[in-house]
Parts: sequence; C-alpha cells; structure tokens
Amino acid sequence: YPLDEILIYTFSLCITVPFMLEILVLHHITKPEKRFFTHAAVIFTVIYLVLVTANYVVQLATVIPMTINGNANEITILKQTPHSLFWDFDAIGYIAMGFATLFAAQVFRKKGFQKWVRICFLANGVSTIFIGFVYFYPDFSENLLFIAIPWTLTAPLSMVMLALMFRKISNIKSND
Repeated sequence: YPLDEILIYTFSLCITVPFMLEILVLHHITKPEKRFFTHAAVIFTVIYLVLVTANYVVQLATVIPMTINGNANEITILKQTPHSLFWDFDAIGYIAMGFATLFAAQVFRKKGFQKWVRICFLANGVSTIFIGFVYFYPDFSENLLFIAIPWTLTAPLSMVMLALMFRKISNIKSND
C-alpha cells in the first residue's frame, strides 16, 4: 500500500474513456435499424463511466492521500471496501458495462470477423454474472475473486476485438 491501489485504480480509470469512445463510434457506424441496440449500449456505457470514474477519482484523490497522511478515520465512508458505497458503485458500473456489451453484441454479423467480436461481447456480458456474484455475495473473500477471472479476459478482449474491427473497416474504406 498504496502502490497496489494507485495502480489498480489508475489502470481501471484508463479503461473508461477508450471504452466509451469505442461504443460511441460503434453507434455512429451502425445502420439506423440497429441503432436501438447501440443507443442502449451508449446509455449503459455512460452509467459505467460515471460510477467507476467517481469511485476511482475519490480513491486516488481523497482516500489514498488522506490515508497516507494518517487521516483514514476521517474518510472511512469513502473507502472502497467490500459492501461499502463505493464497492457498490464499482459493481453497478461493471454490471452496466456488461449490459453495454450485451446490447452492442446484437449489431455484429454472425459471420466473418464480426462473428468473433460478437462472441467476445457476449462472453463479456455473460461473465458479468460472475462479477455481480463476487461483488454482492454476503461473505467476501479474496478466493471469491477467482470466480471473476473470465471477466478479466473478456473485457479487454472485447475492446481489442472492436478496435481491430474498426481498423479492418477503415482499411477497407481507404482502399475504395
């Protein structure tokens, strides 16, 4: 402490804007008849972004500095610990991210490269069930975190696959 928390909150904060921008780009390139799904994905992405950004900024800018300065007892309510207010913010944020990927998955074709993007998005959405279980199980333990391991793979993989799809689309259009 505090390097472990600084790293995890900073890394997690760095995911928010790229994810939001990817979902926003997806919304703008989607055919109008399927935009309901991407619009829902944008809404859930904003919920994710607001909740987790608020959490990570509070942890990085308030909780960690106050704790280092020996004033942890003054900000106990702000600390992200199992079943605390900011723990729940984090949980709801990542559940919203899962819903965003489930909605967005509906716009990808079921063939070619988009099939794989779709699978990654669906896998991330489904793995959110494990995230919810870990966050809301009454007796938290560090061993419980192993249940959420699929999400640690599906979340970044879905972002990478979407970025690769954008690159493929960009390359096709630049060759036209």
